[in-house]
Amino acid sequence: MHITGIITAIIIGLIIGALGRLFAPGKQDIPIWLTILIGIGAAIVGTFIAALIGVADTPGIDWIELTIQVVLAAVGVSAIAGARGRR
Repeated sequence: MHITGIITAIIIGLIIGALGRLFAPGKQDIPIWLTILIGIGAAIVGTFIAALIGVADTPGIDWIELTIQVVLAAVGVSAIAGARGRR
């Protein structure tokens, strides 16, 4: 992954975090900054997973990569919200 890919993943991660929070079931009692960090992490990991399975470079919008990223963000938001809720 090149530096432009990392920068793009961070920018997309901001949006991915918000989408992940929308798709995560239940109430998430976590701050927005944590949601953004989860989205950035999900975007970067999702990009690596998409590259591993060979769907990272497609013509047009990378719907499969975007779906992977949103699913990872939703799982991350749910996991962190659950862990913080038990405290």
